[in-house]
Amino acid sequence: MEKENKNIIDVIAPAALEVNSNFLKLGDKLVKTLFIFSYPRYLSTGWFSAVINMPDLIDISIFVHPVETNLALKKLRKKAAQVESQIYEKQEKGMVRDPMLETAFQDIESLRDSLQQAREQLFNVSVYITIYAEKLEELNKLEGKITNLLESRLVYVKPALFQQIEGFNSSLPIGQDKLLIHNPLNSGPLSSFFPFTSADLTSDNGILYGINQSNNTLIIFDRFSLENANMVIFAKSGSGKSYATKLEALRLLMMGVDVLIIDPENEYEALASSIGGVISKFP
Repeated sequence: MEKENKNIIDVIAPAALEVNSNFLKLGDKLVKTLFIFSYPRYLSTGWFSAVINMPDLIDISIFVHPVETNLALKKLRKKAAQVESQIYEKQEKGMVRDPMLETAFQDIESLRDSLQQAREQLFNVSVYITIYAEKLEELNKLEGKITNLLESRLVYVKPALFQQIEGFNSSLPIGQDKLLIHNPLNSGPLSSFFPFTSADLTSDNGILYGINQSNNTLIIFDRFSLENANMVIFAKSGSGKSYATKLEALRLLMMGVDVLIIDPENEYEALASSIGGVISKFP
């Protein structure tokens, strides 16, 4: 068993891991992890869908750490006192009012009221985006694409300098936040992350039909679960209609579906013979 486990590990593990300050080289892939460090005052629903639906190879991890209400209220009270003292200091010096300070004070007081009345809850939220590319130029180009996309929504990201190992581990499906770069968000803004609005065509049941070119997700669905299960295949000559039909028939057979084919040209005879099917010939 130990030898088998070692062989499995050797197969799964990459050939080598090279650590740089700004990226990792994992086998033949270059890997870089970005983290979100700043959000705007308001987050609209579905703002994150543009990143989720990108056709590039990326991994996204979202960690939500609940904060105790009593602890959050203490910190907010202290923060409100600091902001209020800054406002009074400017007034005493006869300086022009600062709308940013006044808005911040109003937001803090509003959040304190919501937490006290149990209408909201505070969370420390971490969002990590790990990107992959074959070349460094492609990696930097993809980073710039994501950065510009998020900055257009006033959401700002940075690469995890000298912490790329921790960033990569945080993006793995093991549920461990190694970077621990948090942003405090209450229930309202946090809900804008969900549900993920994705242009995918994947369901829990069915067979694989192909890959969605818009975001590289798998197209999996069961057409027999629809109101009308009929399907028509249109394509030019030589584009692979027969191959697609045979592939669908094989996958349906694996799902336990009975497949009947009317074949005037005996095109499916070899397929039926290879899988032990019954061939009936009529005069």
